Amino acid sequence: MTSKLVLASSSPRREKLFRKLGLDFNIISPNVVEKRTNGESPVEYVLRISQEKALAVAAMLEQKHIVIGADTIVVCDGDILGKPENEEEAKSMLMRLSGRYHQVMTGLSIVKSKREILHTEYVTSMVKFKSLGPDEIEEYVNTKEPLDKAGGYAAQGLGAFMIEQIQGSFTNVVGLPLSNLSNALKNLGII
Repeated sequence: MTSKLVLASSSPRREKLFRKLGLDFNIISPNVVEKRTNGESPVEYVLRISQEKALAVAAMLEQKHIVIGADTIVVCDGDILGKPENEEEAKSMLMRLSGRYHQVMTGLSIVKSKREILHTEYVTSMVKFKSLGPDEIEEYVNTKEPLDKAGGYAAQGLGAFMIEQIQGSFTNVVGLPLSNLSNALKNLGII
């Protein structure tokens, strides 16, 4: 490994965002089951998954590495809208979000060594969709873009046409709140 910074992620969007910080880093995909436990709130869930991702990768490395884990979810009416399993589920999610506000929440964890959590936080952005017609939803789902995105859309991709307003961090909506991450790394003396 050439860098002490490691991004625990398999997301190309998260990697692309992290590169914008201009830091030298490596990427390792974490092997974590992303499943909500009974009674777990969206905040508890997103913090736990971000920590599990960082800790899983840290367990594979020497102590000198700093591992960053993140998990992003879409929350509507208190329900977590994950990655749709098929086109019908994607259409259902987009119909539910149509014309409404929803939250995009990212858990962010920074870990050193096998068990030492240096920082953990969550960031929430509010997103409002325009009212979508059935044809717009159908055409967008046919692009296949929604199938591997939380909430069934990509703010940085073709799905941008649906977004009427964002309150908060745009990079959070894409998958990694860069301002928060940069501040945390600075406060910890890592950068």
